[in-house]
Amino acid sequence: MRKKKCGSQCKDIDTDLGREVERNIGTTDPCEKAQSGVVGELKFFDFSDFDVLEFSCFRNSNKSSVFKIVNDPNQKQTKHNKTKIKIKNKRKITSKKDKELLLSVALGQVLSLLICGIGLTSKYLSEDFHANTPVFQSFLNYILLFLVYTTTLAVRQGEENLLAILKRRWWKYMILGIIDIEANYLVVKAYQYTTLTSVQLLDCFVIPVVILLSWFFLLVRYKAVHFIGIVVCILGMGCMAGADVLVGRQQGAGENKLIGDLLVLGGATLYGISNVCEEYIVRNLSRVEFLGMIGLFGSFFSGIQLAIMEHKELLKVPWDWQIGLLYVGFSACMFGLYSFMPVVIKKTSATAVNLSLLTADLYSLFCGLFLFHYK
Repeated sequence: MRKKKCGSQCKDIDTDLGREVERNIGTTDPCEKAQSGVVGELKFFDFSDFDVLEFSCFRNSNKSSVFKIVNDPNQKQTKHNKTKIKIKNKRKITSKKDKELLLSVALGQVLSLLICGIGLTSKYLSEDFHANTPVFQSFLNYILLFLVYTTTLAVRQGEENLLAILKRRWWKYMILGIIDIEANYLVVKAYQYTTLTSVQLLDCFVIPVVILLSWFFLLVRYKAVHFIGIVVCILGMGCMAGADVLVGRQQGAGENKLIGDLLVLGGATLYGISNVCEEYIVRNLSRVEFLGMIGLFGSFFSGIQLAIMEHKELLKVPWDWQIGLLYVGFSACMFGLYSFMPVVIKKTSATAVNLSLLTADLYSLFCGLFLFHYK
């Protein structure tokens, strides 16, 4: 491995680390930043082949700066003063884990915006254009997944080929596909009965479902505070459903709003099951396999459901460019949600993803207030 000198009073360092140091503090000689008795420390996580790399510039008894790499963060340093002082003009070092965390948070907000877009287009279709086609809307998404991911599996070679996967676990993906179809159907159907904000708020029931299923099937352990949060979440949803019924009665639509709320809760439960299965698959198998098999079975069974349940409703749709644009927008948001969700779940967990999606409620609230004039 090539080495590079970092200074007359510094030990050799790996050139890759040297470049990383230079990128962050402007020099390959970190001790240059530690003159006049300044003491500092920078850490790199998951860098190169080490779990932890650390370089420190200390002032020893002779008041000279010393550079060293510590592979073991618990290694004792006997010669040097351990007092740490912030290096002057040092740029902030962001570790790889911090970057991944920020990326996960950013992707979580992208998912929230996509969910808000799904709700917005569904509400416009059902309320303004009376296009009540939840199965057809989901069918379009499954067709896109099939065209992109199922065909990718089909052209693969070896054990990751579509036929090889079907031989090993076709029935598992068939069940998962049906669960996912009905989850989408129930939630999209709910927009016909209740408000956009109610659907988005009650949809958070997926969080306690995911936590409980992760506890039993993924062996994830949570603290008591998490279960207190579940209880608070359930109480909040009960209050939301009660408020919907009371407001609906005043407007003569209490029964419809209750039906909508129950549809959302049923869909959220199925979403929770689907999310936990998704987390297991993307962590142990692959994202493309999950999406490809969902696209295959989703398009097949939703096509059958469409032919049985919605062929008459589809003929009643007053087709024009606005309705076409809403269907395209819905499909694009759904496809984006399905494509990015496994990425974020793999980096974090199904529970963390659903918690980050709570901001979708805020976006939906603003849409409800300003676009649909909810009070």
